[in-house]
Amino acid sequence: MPLSFRSENYGNIAFGFFNIESDMLLLEDHFFFADRFCQWMGDLAAEKDIETIKFEQRVHVIENPDDIGDLMGAIHGVRFTGFIGKLYQLFPFPQDPKKFKQNPEGGNTQKIVEQEIKPFSITRDMSIVFHSDNRVQIGPYEFSLPVFHELIRYVWRGGYPRWKNGIRPSCVMDMKKRIDKNSNSFFKGVFAS
Repeated sequence: MPLSFRSENYGNIAFGFFNIESDMLLLEDHFFFADRFCQWMGDLAAEKDIETIKFEQRVHVIENPDDIGDLMGAIHGVRFTGFIGKLYQLFPFPQDPKKFKQNPEGGNTQKIVEQEIKPFSITRDMSIVFHSDNRVQIGPYEFSLPVFHELIRYVWRGGYPRWKNGIRPSCVMDMKKRIDKNSNSFFKGVFAS
């Protein structure tokens, strides 16, 4: 489930996984797959002078909130609206709450999820910008360095409800390895606790 994270310019915003059978993440109204997020973080951690980098990637943006859908209605199986509703019709919430765990093989559904999001979204460049005052901007959202680290740790843990059987996908393992090996100042201490 997405959690609320404090942005510096928009207040609390949602970030996270929203269906346990997909590795797609949302950042409020921006949608991208976890393997891409992990690749971006690993690539950026390897950069020496990150303050001069503006890193841009293509993501899906759903501008109309109604087109995003009703996550709680979809989870409870009572309201299937927008993109999230379509996804929950394909991959329903498990009847047994104990089975509510993020699937480490969720990347296998990317082609299906990509097809389902297209009618609701536009593709747009999303930039990741590092500022000298230790702010990190992802798309329009600015985060303090500690909150940026929380976003990375959220993906590492498998969000809420965590990775199924404690097994992380290889992209997540690779992200951690690359961050631990190459941490520039913006990535130092991400996994310290």
